[in-house]
Amino acid sequence: MFPNSSNLGCPPYPLEHQQYNFLINLPVNISPALFHQQFQRTASLVSGNLPTIPPVSPPPFALRNGSPVHASATPTSFRGRKRLKEQNIPYEGKRQRFHSPHHESLSANQVVPLPKDHRHSCPGSIPSPLFQAHYISDLMRCVPPLRDASFPDPVETALPLAKDKLSQQVLELFQACQQQTNDLNKKELCRTQLQRDIQQMFPNSRLFLVGSSLNGFGTRSSDGDLCLVVKEEPMNQKTEARYILSLLQRHFCRKLSNYIERPQLIRAKVPIVKFRDKVSCVEFDLNVNNVVGIRNTFLLRTYAYIESRVRPLVLVVKKWASFHGINDASRGTLNSYSLVLMVLHYLQTLPEPILPSLQKNYPESFDPTMQLHLVHQAPCTIPPYLSKNESTLGDLLLGFLKYYATQFDWSSQMISVREAKAIPRPDGIEWRNKFICVEEPFDRTNTARAVHEKQKFDIILDEFQKSWQRLRDRRDLDCILPLRATVQKR
Repeated sequence: MFPNSSNLGCPPYPLEHQQYNFLINLPVNISPALFHQQFQRTASLVSGNLPTIPPVSPPPFALRNGSPVHASATPTSFRGRKRLKEQNIPYEGKRQRFHSPHHESLSANQVVPLPKDHRHSCPGSIPSPLFQAHYISDLMRCVPPLRDASFPDPVETALPLAKDKLSQQVLELFQACQQQTNDLNKKELCRTQLQRDIQQMFPNSRLFLVGSSLNGFGTRSSDGDLCLVVKEEPMNQKTEARYILSLLQRHFCRKLSNYIERPQLIRAKVPIVKFRDKVSCVEFDLNVNNVVGIRNTFLLRTYAYIESRVRPLVLVVKKWASFHGINDASRGTLNSYSLVLMVLHYLQTLPEPILPSLQKNYPESFDPTMQLHLVHQAPCTIPPYLSKNESTLGDLLLGFLKYYATQFDWSSQMISVREAKAIPRPDGIEWRNKFICVEEPFDRTNTARAVHEKQKFDIILDEFQKSWQRLRDRRDLDCILPLRATVQKR
């Protein structure tokens, strides 16, 4: 399945020589250009030839009510802080308790440290110590440790201008609810500690943070998705993966209860262990060897950042679907991944497309056989997509609802981001007699298979139709999604 991947899961250096996680040390909202620049800088550090990189200029200001607003919401008081030198950090350091003298531990992103008020566990839970150590590299295991590398201040990609009330509502909701670097740090702290503990059972395994936490479509309330890779060969999810997860679930209960609570094995088509980190209060889903999730994380991340209207539109659609009760696969409706693919498909199929097919245009960057430790490089090499379509965020949201309410042929067509168009359904058992068909871009399965009841499909379609009609008549986001309550929930 992964040709030429003899090193997958087998670090070529001892743990003390592994470097900081390259991706996690970058801001959540980093632009593709800066992402590529930092990758080149890392490569230069490896070769010992470090060129001088000019400072990155901040992006143009976004306008709100005619006044300039910084595109990045990062507090300025957190900028410019130098990262701690690795040689001063004890490798065997453990996660310190919050009020101990050692609370100045490393965050996952030293460019934007965690706020000074420290992390506290949720009421009623047992305090769990913070982790203090350098981070195990997942994505570039063969790279020696980064020393005192100075990174530029984080720069967020410029957001689209809001030219009307509805577009401004979409943009402000996005700015209030998008995942912050601080949120990602919390997930990375747990991932790092958990990987080290799991490697006591599976020494050559690697734990990847995947899904909305990294693909650019995360919110403040997004759960963390983890993929444990224990071997490079395909794994039977019903037998072998489920057995490994059962071992992990027992291990979590017996040995890791100091920072993990409520571990539960879910016996789905892709089985997972659900658990909660006591420190961050984040809920996690952990699967084994479902490596397509690693690949589609970076495909979606590329779509998220090649056009400035993509992320705000996806976030408001996810919030809308959640409010109307059609964003829950466990209850027979759409999962968030399917909703993201539906938005991307709509933007690809406009008369003047806003997005291309990345897999068609850049097949070498999204090769399904590419070794996992190279997958993260794809977003670095893709330039922004320049579309002639000047539709506003409000127009696009209204068009999205109308497309699926009145135009898309649910009975015979399949949503394909890979092909950038609606295509006829294959004549396979996975597609036959299904109410919604959304093609997974890499393994080409149906990501919307949870919608298997006619009643649930009718509810989904009814919400599209009613919301389209209301938004068309009022041009006010509040009529389909209560903004105040949504922002409070984040």
